[in-house]
Amino acid sequence: MANFEQYIVNPKKFSLNNFKANDKSERSKTKADDALELAKLATEINALQDILNAEGKRKVLLVLQGMDASGKDGTVRHVFSECDPLGIRLASFKAPSSDELAHDYLWRVHSQVPKAGELVIFNRSHYEDVLIVKVHDWIDDAECQRRYKQINDFEQLLTETGTVIIKCFLHISKEEQKARMQERLNEPTKTWKFNPDDLKERALWPKYMQAYEQALKATSTKHAPWYVIPADSKTNRNLLISRLLLSALKSMKLAYPPVPAEYKTIVIED
Repeated sequence: MANFEQYIVNPKKFSLNNFKANDKSERSKTKADDALELAKLATEINALQDILNAEGKRKVLLVLQGMDASGKDGTVRHVFSECDPLGIRLASFKAPSSDELAHDYLWRVHSQVPKAGELVIFNRSHYEDVLIVKVHDWIDDAECQRRYKQINDFEQLLTETGTVIIKCFLHISKEEQKARMQERLNEPTKTWKFNPDDLKERALWPKYMQAYEQALKATSTKHAPWYVIPADSKTNRNLLISRLLLSALKSMKLAYPPVPAEYKTIVIED
């Protein structure tokens, strides 16, 4: 089992430079063993997610945030490969629509949080509103600080009303991002994922790393800590997030609802 403490963002001493994107410590010695472990984890996650859905009281929110090509889609595909889709929902956040821009920045996010019994995955999230907007200087430092506080308050509201929040920053190196973007261009089945605008954002890499470091430091709290997930290795990424999610589900001590006493005497007639 992973030592999750080593991946948690401690605001008092956090530096992104202290986390290696190419770390592979979650992997075993062989690819076959890794594949078996991922399948086992996915099955266990499915079993507990089924109980979460049946219990119908608490909620789980998994936040996946990271640079382009860091593996947000791939994480969803592998971690939840065995899950029944009935109790799981994916919410992706792209550029806001005109209607969303007419509201406060958390409006579109709050409408997507999990309901009772649901596990929701955020592919990107409300953190876009302290990342890309800061990198491009669409908001100033004072507004960014206000948003950090608002986000912390928002997440505390969610946790106080029964939501377990797991926030994962998929930490990819600039070199690995280059390789994955090139693969998208070279592989016809992946070219549809390529967006020329991603290259413009890649050119701002140092500003993005600074924005991420500041955001993670300001919003890693006791009720909703950030985890830095080494993501150069897709397998390492999937194993760590699977283990992290499974650990969170187990800690909830989920249980199927008790069978009503009157049900025990019901006999279904032919």
